[in-house]
Amino acid sequence: MPTRILPAVGDADAARSVTTLLSQLPDAEPVAPVADSTQLVDTLARLAAESVDELPEVVVVHERIGPVPALELIREVALRFPAVGVILVTSDASPGLFQAAMDCGARGLVTLPLGYEKLASRVQAVSQWSTGVRRHLGHGGDVSTGAGGTVVTVSGAKGGVGTTVTAVQLALAAQASGRTTALLDMDLQAGDIASYLDVQFRRSVVDLAAITDVSPRVLADAVFRHDSGLALLLAPGEGERGEEVTDRAARQIVSALRSRYETVVVDCGAQLTGAGAAAVEMADTALLVTTPDVIAVRGAKRTVRMWDRLQIRKAEETTIVVNRHTRAAEIQPALVRRITGTAVTATTVPAHFKELQAVVDAGRLHELDNRSTVKQALWALAGELGLVKAAPEDRRAGGRLRGDRGAVSLRRRRDSGG
Repeated sequence: MPTRILPAVGDADAARSVTTLLSQLPDAEPVAPVADSTQLVDTLARLAAESVDELPEVVVVHERIGPVPALELIREVALRFPAVGVILVTSDASPGLFQAAMDCGARGLVTLPLGYEKLASRVQAVSQWSTGVRRHLGHGGDVSTGAGGTVVTVSGAKGGVGTTVTAVQLALAAQASGRTTALLDMDLQAGDIASYLDVQFRRSVVDLAAITDVSPRVLADAVFRHDSGLALLLAPGEGERGEEVTDRAARQIVSALRSRYETVVVDCGAQLTGAGAAAVEMADTALLVTTPDVIAVRGAKRTVRMWDRLQIRKAEETTIVVNRHTRAAEIQPALVRRITGTAVTATTVPAHFKELQAVVDAGRLHELDNRSTVKQALWALAGELGLVKAAPEDRRAGGRLRGDRGAVSLRRRRDSGG
């Protein structure tokens, strides 16, 4: 069977050179190269959604790929698609880079200028490794198409649309259903998850910013374990320190959380930073919260276009949540969909802020009454997004989440639901 090889090369001339050389290798089947990191991850995710057998055995990453640096891209591919072998093409043959590439999950390194013999031997070795991994995974029945849990980012079309309330309740729903769940506050200058959940903390996401390899032990030291069971990684108390969290640091932190928790919910706030952009780009689902008014919907459209221009997220890969919805509103979800060009969740959140007032003022959002229509809608939204799981005994009880007798039955997304 021919070895499928996917080149990831930013420069057009270099891409032609690499593809030409790969096509000369025995039993090699190079596919059309991708020009940047976003295209690479999107392509692999699309193929993995069909079947692990559709993934290429080998991915060749050029050192000048962008916008994500090559080593960070290799780390993400290795975490999400463990059956794919990655080869780094670089002009730096130093032992330090070789070690760094291996630590990130690369299976090989080939130096520039490329030569037939060294490339052929490395591709053959990595292809054999990939085939062996797939054979081993196949013995277990269902084959995993990616390591770690689901990452969901929650961003706001503008300030005050309910971004943090949405993020917190989605995380609580996932945790209550039995999933190990982390809630990350990536609203670095104005994050207030700690206030909503009445948390006094010493460590924050900033404590991980300068660490090059976020190990499970280091991560555990920075995470706050909440009474609800949520693992909280909070924004710094001093907003100016948020600048210490670079996009590179954000990628490492999100990857570390993904590898340790089944569900990771990230509150990105309404202001775009490099760290927030990195989280949105890495997310399995990127939510954008808006309210049904002209200003907020314009803000949503502006954000969607900005994400597209910066190659963070395409419009069709973004999902909008309509908060404070009423049937009498002139702006309905269908209109929001047409204006923004995005998907819109079937679940809308009703405009009943009075239900939230007492728990928000007390900093006890996790104690929101089960009869609250806002809570019921947000937990139903978690079900629509696939963030919850129900044990057999829960299903016999009508689909309610464990330990939450008043919770609404979970509604899963259906093809007919839009």
